[in-house]
Amino acid sequence: MSAPTSPADLVILGGGSGGYAAALRAAELGMSVVLVERDKVGGTCLHRGCIPTKALLHAGEVADLAREGEQFGVKTSLAGIDMDGVNSYKDGVVSRLYKGLQGLIKSRKIQYVEGEGRLVSPTAVEVGGQRYEGKHVLLATGSYARSLPGLDIDGTRVITSDHALDMDRVPASAIILGGGVIGCEFASAWKSFGVDVTIIEALPHLVPLEDESSSKLLERAFRRRKIGFELGSRFSGVQHTENGVKVSLENGKEFEAELLLVAVGRGPVSQGLGYEEAGVAMERGYVLVDEYLRTNVPTISAVGDLIPTLQLAHVGFAEGILVAERLAGLEPAPIDYAGVPRITYSDPEVASVGLTEAQAKERFGEIKTLNYDLGGNGRSQILKTAGAVKLVQAVDGPVVGVHMVGSRVGELIAEAQLIYNWEAEADDVAALIHPHPTQSEALGEAHLALAGKPLHVHG
Repeated sequence: MSAPTSPADLVILGGGSGGYAAALRAAELGMSVVLVERDKVGGTCLHRGCIPTKALLHAGEVADLAREGEQFGVKTSLAGIDMDGVNSYKDGVVSRLYKGLQGLIKSRKIQYVEGEGRLVSPTAVEVGGQRYEGKHVLLATGSYARSLPGLDIDGTRVITSDHALDMDRVPASAIILGGGVIGCEFASAWKSFGVDVTIIEALPHLVPLEDESSSKLLERAFRRRKIGFELGSRFSGVQHTENGVKVSLENGKEFEAELLLVAVGRGPVSQGLGYEEAGVAMERGYVLVDEYLRTNVPTISAVGDLIPTLQLAHVGFAEGILVAERLAGLEPAPIDYAGVPRITYSDPEVASVGLTEAQAKERFGEIKTLNYDLGGNGRSQILKTAGAVKLVQAVDGPVVGVHMVGSRVGELIAEAQLIYNWEAEADDVAALIHPHPTQSEALGEAHLALAGKPLHVHG
C-alpha cells in the first residue's frame, strides 16, 4: 500500500449530483478537494436518470406531434421509431453535458480519483490500495434501482430503468411495476413510441406522493391516451412465457406482455462501504443526518439519495452546496424540503411545490383551496393540453401548496417555488402581471381568484 497523501480539506465518496456539487462549491470556497467516483462523474442523474429519460420523453413528444399533426391542420404521419436514432440523440445530450462537467472539475483543480472507494476511518477513504486522508469526509454514494423480494431482474424480460434506457428496439407491450414518477415517465414515453403499456401500482393512485387531485387528473389523461393501469393491487409473481412474461397480482388478475419494467423506487448504495465500521448511524441502509447533513460522526457528512430525503438531483445539489458552505465556515440555512419543486415529466406533466391538501389540513386544520382549469387558459388551448392549477392556502395566510397538471407545467413550477418559499399571500401574486398568452397566466389567474378577484373563472 502506498504512503497516505497529505490530508485534503474534503474527501468526497461519490461523484453524482450531491458529490460533485459539494466538490465544485468547496473548491470555489478555497478548499482542497478529493472526489472519488467508481463510474462516471455526473452519477445516476446524468447517465441513467433525469437527463436520458427526459430526452426519451422529448423524442416521444416529437412522435406524438408527427402522429397528430392533422389536429393542427398539418399533414404529417409517423413513419416509425428508429431506436438507434433515438439512442444516439439521447447519448449525444448526455455526452455533451458529461464533457462540460469533466471540464468544470478540471478547471477547479479538484483531485479526481476514478475507482471503487470505501470508508476506512472517520477521516479516510481508500481506493485501490491508495489512502486519501481528509479533514472531513462526505458520503454521497447515491442509489440503485430496487427490486422486490423474489423478483429477479434478468436485464432482458424483467428489467429496471437502467436497462430500459439502452433498449435497441421498441417492445410491442410492457407491464410497468410501480406508478410513481419513474413508472409514469416510462409509461408515457413508451406509449408515445407505440408500446401497449399497463402500470401496476399497489397504492390507490398513480404518483401517490402528489396531491390526490393531481393524481386523478393524470389518471384521466392516461385513460385518454389508452395507458392501462391497475391501482390498489399488489404484485404476487412473474413467470416467463414463450415470448415474454406473465405477471400475477394478489387479487388474482394476470397480465401478459413482452417485458416487465420494475420501477418500485430506488434504494441507498451503502452496503460493504465501511460506513457501519466507522460508527456511522444508519437505518434501512440509509445514512442518518441532522438538518445540517451531519452524521453522528463529527468528521462525516452525507447527502443525496444515500440519506432519507427527497431523491431528486436538485436536492442532492442543494445538500452538497450546504455541506461545502458549512465546512467553509459560512452559515447556510437548513433546507425546507417542502419548498423543493417536484416534477413528473410524463405527458401531461405533474408539478408541485409545498404541501398537499391533506398535509395542509393536518398542519393547519382549516385551509382554503382553489382549482383553476387550464380550459380557461389561451396558451393551453393552443397546445391542446388539459389540466389544472390547484392552490392550497392557510386561511388568512400564505399559499402553502401549488399543484399543477398539464403539458409543460414543469417549466412553471419555478414561480410557484418562489411563491411558497417567500411565503407570498394570494394578494401579493394577484398584483403581479403575467404575460398573455402564456401558461404562466393560469398561475396568476388562480391567485387572482384566490384573492377574490376572479377574471376567467366560472363561479
